[in-house]
Amino acid sequence: MSDLEIRKAVKERYSKLATTSDQSCCAGDSCDTSSLITIGEAVPVEASSINAGCGSPLLLVSPCEGDVVVDLGSGGGIDIFRASQKIGASGKAIGVDATPEMIWRARDTKAKYGEKYSNVEFRLGEIEHLPIESNSVDYIISNCVINLSPDKLAVFKESFRVLKQGGTFAVADVTLPKEIPEAARKDMDSWSACMAGALTDSEYKRLLQIAGFRDVEIEHVSTTNIGEYQFPYHSSHIKARKTAQIFRPKLG
Repeated sequence: MSDLEIRKAVKERYSKLATTSDQSCCAGDSCDTSSLITIGEAVPVEASSINAGCGSPLLLVSPCEGDVVVDLGSGGGIDIFRASQKIGASGKAIGVDATPEMIWRARDTKAKYGEKYSNVEFRLGEIEHLPIESNSVDYIISNCVINLSPDKLAVFKESFRVLKQGGTFAVADVTLPKEIPEAARKDMDSWSACMAGALTDSEYKRLLQIAGFRDVEIEHVSTTNIGEYQFPYHSSHIKARKTAQIFRPKLG
């Protein structure tokens, strides 16, 4: 199964989600939206109606007035609209998504609210090749998206590149307690359902460190075991920092 095949399958699923709202982003109990509604003021219903994630990245960080927040795989924009409430007019909340239909929908939602979300922007792009300037971002957030990427090290390196010194990487994602069957890794439906592409906790931490991050923390929000292959996986919160002292373990 090639990277291109994975990208096509994922984009097809999320294009459908953006235009029909008849399925969630991930599978069954791995999606946890219970805590999202408690963060900040109400966000546009158009964004929350297509949201599903595996945690709440904005519970991990506290953006302030003037900060720049980037959401990897922003979808309908719910976490970006929430972040915009924290950073004020002088800040910037930027959502990046590879699915044109998601970007169009998020931009349309923003337009409906006039100047309320003037500090929000949605950019079309892959999270492995971020359309963001280097050293320009205070916080990278993401919700149940990085597991969908066939090149996670590229995602982590790009996140490190765009973060300012002292910036924070804070995401919700699916992680695994141990390696899963090869048959599951090759199952396209499991990939696009946020399961087959997930990393083990140890591999997630190792790749973040290779990218240059320090102080990597992984907290399990919940654990479930569903799907055809019946392997356990965690809904996790992952946090790391870009610091002056860079530690990069060797590949392999």
